[in-house]
Amino acid sequence: MDLGVGSFVLMNAVTSRQARNIKSSMSWWKAAFKSTTPLLLLGFARLASTLSLDYQVHVGEYGVNWNFFFTLAGVSILTSILNVPAEYSGILGSVILVGYQSWLTNGLNVYLLSNERGTDVISRNKEGIFSLFGYWGMYLVGVQVSYYLFFENHTTKQRSKHETRIRICLLTIMFWILTLLIDRYVERISRRMCNLAYVTWVVAQNLQLLALRLLADNIIGHKTLCLERAFDRNLLASFLVANLLTGLVNLSVDTIFVSPLSAVLILVSYSLTLCVVMVLIDFSGVKYKFW
Repeated sequence: MDLGVGSFVLMNAVTSRQARNIKSSMSWWKAAFKSTTPLLLLGFARLASTLSLDYQVHVGEYGVNWNFFFTLAGVSILTSILNVPAEYSGILGSVILVGYQSWLTNGLNVYLLSNERGTDVISRNKEGIFSLFGYWGMYLVGVQVSYYLFFENHTTKQRSKHETRIRICLLTIMFWILTLLIDRYVERISRRMCNLAYVTWVVAQNLQLLALRLLADNIIGHKTLCLERAFDRNLLASFLVANLLTGLVNLSVDTIFVSPLSAVLILVSYSLTLCVVMVLIDFSGVKYKFW
């Protein structure tokens, strides 16, 4: 889950209109309203369902009332307000991340990791609200990385796959080195705070997977699988289905006391069900994308 939520934000950045420098015909507030309304509705729906079902929620993850859908909505709003060109978004993202990390190391991390929680909205949801800065910075960095790898000067030249592979490998090495240095000398990786080390770790992991995926293209007879295509076309739907299945498992099974064999069977059934549902959604032509 720790890698999953960050990867979801990053992949939305990589495939975004902003990364492709496609200008929206709508004003920023209309674009923000269109993209955030469904996410806010999903966030409130999840909040209502967890409260009504008395579903176990670890308040240390996002806070008392916050959830990941509110984080997605917040990133979308912030991105719409400050809609910088793709070639400069990484600079803004880096400034935000360095500034936020400086704030963390100067005492904010102690507050976020403590059990101290007041009655106001910010204090009750401190983890979710403050981690917005990290996710926003990650999104902006992802936009420029995508632009640099796939869309830079795409109107004047066709970049070869070989050049793209080299760029991805170099960026992967760079982000892994940054992750190791920041994790050791600045602050340990924390998804809860979405600190700088977490952001570079997520970027490094995803670039590494992308590099392996591009290398797989060299295999003779390699074809894109229908399952791969189904998930690729519907990231949000796969996230929603996975959340629903996870909730169903947690409500049906006391997962803490499950035996290793039963745990493996549950995981296999979970994965198989998720894959089948996603293929059916893709086959029916349904596509969920608000951002």
